[in-house]
Amino acid sequence: MKVQSAFLWILGTLLILSLGQSLGFRRCLISVDMRHLERSFQEIKRTLQNKDVFQNVTILSTLQSLQGIKPIDVCCVTRNLLAFYMDKVLKDHQEPNPQIRRQISSIANSFLHTQKTLQQCEQRWCHCSQEATNATSIIQDNYDQLEVRAAAIKSLGELDIFLAWINKNHQETSHAQHQVPV
Repeated sequence: MKVQSAFLWILGTLLILSLGQSLGFRRCLISVDMRHLERSFQEIKRTLQNKDVFQNVTILSTLQSLQGIKPIDVCCVTRNLLAFYMDKVLKDHQEPNPQIRRQISSIANSFLHTQKTLQQCEQRWCHCSQEATNATSIIQDNYDQLEVRAAAIKSLGELDIFLAWINKNHQETSHAQHQVPV
């Protein structure tokens, strides 16, 4: 009788864990060296922010649109913001300074690696609710309201907001392992 109860308990636990994974309770681990990203950004931050002609405007809304993101939507928002930076911001920015270009290239390479890692698990565990879609749409709309060059400079200058959001949502492992669950 005890063996049968234990078997049923184990079977039930496995079923719950399996359902949890399929419903998005499992988080994807992405490999990202946050210290490297933050160092790269800090080296170019002042230059980029000095080029920003719209000091009173924000693209990322200083995380206002990201504050209410639920843990289940972190993967989706991370994926969408990485795509935003890779497909829009980094492509639209024309940097004449070779030192700044190298740092931006380093950031882009880190983002590209993160995107590739995220793609491996996003189909099974990357849920996108309407709130997550709305949050990233607001950021895209903010970007589209500015002239392309100014928007790219503004968004690069606000990269620390995105990095802070990643740190906030992935504190438990980002410093220890360089693996960030999303």
